[in-house]
Amino acid sequence: MRQVPTAVRAGLFAFAALVACVSCAWLLFGRGVSPLQTDLLTMLPATERHSLAEDAVERLAKSSGDRMVLLVGSADDGSAKDAARELGAALSGDPVFASVIAELPPFDLDQLVTPFLPFRFHLLTAEDRAAIVAPGFDPVAMLRRRLNEPFGANVGAKLTDDPFGWLQHWLDRQPWNHATLVPEDDLLVARRGDETHVLVIATLAGSSYDDTVQRQALAALAKAEKAMAAKHPDARLLRTGAIFYAAAARAGAERDTHVVGIASSLGIAALLLFVFRSVRPLLIAFVSTALGVVGAIVATVLVFGQLHLLTLVFGAALLGEAVDYSIQYLCARANAGQAWNAARGVRQVRPALLLALATSLLGYALLALVPFPALRQMACFAIAGMAIACASVFWLLPVLAAKPAHAPLAPSLVRLALGWQRIASGRRALAAIAVLALLALPGWSRLGHDDDIHLLISPPKSLEAQTAAIRDIAGFGGGSQFWLVEGKDTEQVLQREEALTDRLRTWRDDGKLTGWTGVSTMLPSMKRQHDNLAAAAMVFCGKASPPQLTADTCHGKVRSAMLAAGFKAEAADAYEATFPGRAFTLDDWLETPAYTPFQYLWMSGNHGTGSIVLPQGQDDVNLLRTAAEGLPGVSLIDKPAGISMLFGRYRGYANIWLGAALALVGLAFAWRYGPRAAWRVLLPPAAGIVFSVAALGYLDQPLTLFHIMALMLVLGVGANYAVFLREGEPHAAHVPGAAYAGVLLSAATALLSFGLLALSTMPALRHFGLTLLLGIGFTALLAPVSVPAPKKSNA
Repeated sequence: MRQVPTAVRAGLFAFAALVACVSCAWLLFGRGVSPLQTDLLTMLPATERHSLAEDAVERLAKSSGDRMVLLVGSADDGSAKDAARELGAALSGDPVFASVIAELPPFDLDQLVTPFLPFRFHLLTAEDRAAIVAPGFDPVAMLRRRLNEPFGANVGAKLTDDPFGWLQHWLDRQPWNHATLVPEDDLLVARRGDETHVLVIATLAGSSYDDTVQRQALAALAKAEKAMAAKHPDARLLRTGAIFYAAAARAGAERDTHVVGIASSLGIAALLLFVFRSVRPLLIAFVSTALGVVGAIVATVLVFGQLHLLTLVFGAALLGEAVDYSIQYLCARANAGQAWNAARGVRQVRPALLLALATSLLGYALLALVPFPALRQMACFAIAGMAIACASVFWLLPVLAAKPAHAPLAPSLVRLALGWQRIASGRRALAAIAVLALLALPGWSRLGHDDDIHLLISPPKSLEAQTAAIRDIAGFGGGSQFWLVEGKDTEQVLQREEALTDRLRTWRDDGKLTGWTGVSTMLPSMKRQHDNLAAAAMVFCGKASPPQLTADTCHGKVRSAMLAAGFKAEAADAYEATFPGRAFTLDDWLETPAYTPFQYLWMSGNHGTGSIVLPQGQDDVNLLRTAAEGLPGVSLIDKPAGISMLFGRYRGYANIWLGAALALVGLAFAWRYGPRAAWRVLLPPAAGIVFSVAALGYLDQPLTLFHIMALMLVLGVGANYAVFLREGEPHAAHVPGAAYAGVLLSAATALLSFGLLALSTMPALRHFGLTLLLGIGFTALLAPVSVPAPKKSNA
């Protein structure tokens, strides 16, 4: 009768497992959109003081996120141009690209100039405005110089529309006139040294972070590049764009997942076969662990809507910890021999597994408290996976492992465990730990710290070099710093930005930076436009801003000057009739096609009103920050520096959290084992943490947030070993060393998985892996301290 409830529970668990497996398959493959995420921004915490700054960071990231920027270069001018045309044509034929720009469409200069004619008197450069209001300004002399300029009528506005050249000067200051790329033979061309470089831009039809889009776009580019190289072997291709970084991150994460997942699975399988000498325990352990991983994937995708590859790599390493619960159950089964009873076995291991699960979940729960999406997602994955793997031991394994084991644990492992247990327990072990603690002090004194954001980023050096080359040649891309200008409305934002750009203008003159891109360069504030109009009125009316400023109130002055300079009467009359025109508004700016590529610099919505100003030719953060000093509403935003500062702050908090976690685990042990025995059970993980940190110091490893987070897991995982030994020793007293053999087996599986993270391509995961490798190793070796030394057998 006792088997019926067990069978029912197993059936219910199996049904839930089947639902989880189907859900996992549907979430990963059945929705048409993969939940796997390679966009680093989604895993980073908010660093700025408010949401408008975060909006600005996101705008900059997405402004060029879904396009490939390609530069075809060759020492032969014709070859570079032909290769770029052919590359563009090849890419245009693939539906993965929404558009490909290689050859420029026919362009009429009037299309660029005509939209600005109604606003011409409100749009003056600072130099023209200063020249007009300066004493001795002679409009006739200026008009004569302008009339006699060589080729003047062929550049910018028509001479009759802009006789003083004010609009032309203003257009010359617009962003498109500062590009290093120039139109040539219907292509955008730049030259560096003896090489000609031609720009090709391919905009994706989907997201750079979509796996399908990535693979199709990269395959199309590889095919087009191969064809280009075959026909133009002298041409070389430089590339940059979010898609290449995302693809590199995906490839690295997939490699890490394969290394950690496959290598740890094979290693764990070999260990289990050696220890249990049967395939059945191996299959049972992997079923339990696989269900935990499947459930973790489902829970993570449901909670976060996506699964970052960083989490997936970490999840592959979780195999070594999740398998601990089934290992302890299978060890109890092997130690019981023919007297094994599945229900009694569950009751035997339940206290140890629940206490071990609680300590592990405590460590992961602390990760979830950190306002860092990457760590929260990893914590969610681990909590769900561990809980499900543990539940499978109570509900599923009693049916799968109902019969006694075919053989006891491998005698050689038991003998090894017993030998070390005798060495590493008792007073001599405590004395040895005290000596090791003294030896650890120099290691602690050598510790430094490193909070650099690049702990999370490790793009290929070749890609970084190509990005830098494109930035140098074509001016695409730049640093990660920008100024954020905020205000209560459009006018205040523009006025505050103009205060910044006035300061930047002196910096440019002093050679501190080459330039900047900002909205106020294209859209002056109403105050600045009023000043411009007032200056123009000095020429048209002889005085600034009459009460009713119209062509009638200022009739004749400019006409006379234009006639005196040699302009025809019709041209003078027509020009004078256009004064004063109207102000250039934000709506006008948004509707002007030439400014469409720059609209991401303006922000207006629920989070406030603001603008972005991008520096050019300067990446010294301290220098850039001084430009904003004393200017209300202006601040320098540096996302990488903000994250690095946040890492440092969290690292400081994490030390406190680690101490609090030690105290909580100690209280749990005191409740379970009593105050006198609790310190012995807590000593192995605590000493493991102390010795791990000292080892990092001796290895000259600067302490990072990820080291501290790993130490929390050392506490959670390491406490399991002391608990397993303390709880299992009475039940395996008839086989001395068997309980500790199970602990060593659990530690070995954890080392095989978590330790392999030390080989990851991502620095953060390497730090995780190295710290866990050290911490788990020390804790497992020190676990015998938690129980009295075993008595020597007389046999």
